[in-house]
Amino acid sequence: MSLKYTCPGCGTPLGYDGLCWKCKCEQERKTALAWTPEQIAAKQKNLIQNIHRLADMEDPECTDFWQLLGYRDAITPEIQRAALAAGVFWPCEIYYHAPADVGEGLIHALLSTEDSSEASNLMCCLAFQGDGRALETLLELENHPRSWRKKLYVDPSIYAQCGGWTFNKKGQRTQLNFDTCFSFVKGAPGEVSPVRIGRAREDTCPHCGGRMADMLVLDGRDERLKFLGLDGILTATCCPNCVGFLKGPAFNRFTLDGGVEVFPSELFDGAGKMDCYVRPEDYRSLTENPFVLGGAPVPLFYGAACDDVNTAGGFANWVQDWEYTACPHCGKPMKYLAQIQWDTLMDGTEGTLYIEFCPDCQIVSMQHQQT
Repeated sequence: MSLKYTCPGCGTPLGYDGLCWKCKCEQERKTALAWTPEQIAAKQKNLIQNIHRLADMEDPECTDFWQLLGYRDAITPEIQRAALAAGVFWPCEIYYHAPADVGEGLIHALLSTEDSSEASNLMCCLAFQGDGRALETLLELENHPRSWRKKLYVDPSIYAQCGGWTFNKKGQRTQLNFDTCFSFVKGAPGEVSPVRIGRAREDTCPHCGGRMADMLVLDGRDERLKFLGLDGILTATCCPNCVGFLKGPAFNRFTLDGGVEVFPSELFDGAGKMDCYVRPEDYRSLTENPFVLGGAPVPLFYGAACDDVNTAGGFANWVQDWEYTACPHCGKPMKYLAQIQWDTLMDGTEGTLYIEFCPDCQIVSMQHQQT
């Protein structure tokens, strides 16, 4: 049965009158990007005055926060101090690079609490604040755990990862994300780009028999991608059908001349085979998408503020918890590289593909999350 309505923005068939969710997200983003300095200041002032509403995910404060952070990079120390004073510890991103006095306040709250849930939130906040005192405190808590540690699943060094870094037992810091972010935008027909999402391949998946795909191909020699430190091509290859059903991430090794070696994988249930749900028309949509690399950097949380944006660098919009994969060769945590929202490529699909890589071993990991 055909649907009664179509989206006035893109023509997608709908069961209701109005914009589809993707066009609505894009409209809201364009509105935020067009805010005047006076509008930004007004939203910042309202957020400070009503900061208590943020932890309860109340609008307009919740929406304003994510748009100020993701699209305008406009979360000020005054907002962070107001959040600390009100005991607002969610979303933890509000404390990203907060000044030292806010960091000390978070440390005091963390060392004073006896509640494991509050300690968990505060460690995330401190991870996003991320200065030397934050590392020192989390290291001390890792080496000398408090009583609430027994009720948590992971150590403070894993909590640090949500802020894009971690540390070892000696307190040596490792950065896990990049301080530059680019979005992928819809390009003109035939537009040349150093990035390609969803390049078709001829080889097939040993589990489902469907065609493999180069989910991300990027040329690090492009001036915009110099921040990655890649003097050549990185290719991330997986089965778009099975990557969400694997026991762990999908892995491949890349060579800077564009070569790929796909590592063996195992389905989560131990079965040798599964059905392929990616139809030929879905595969065509995946591999013929119009996305190219944007012309200029965007704020680091640009891709974390919505569900319809694909990005390289910066921070991810983790559907579940952050997850930095250990390199299967050297054991070090991989660096976050990119996120690809499946529904931006194939209508009706769910979840996000997160791509990480080990620069030393030239190994890529790809993992899927969805609600």
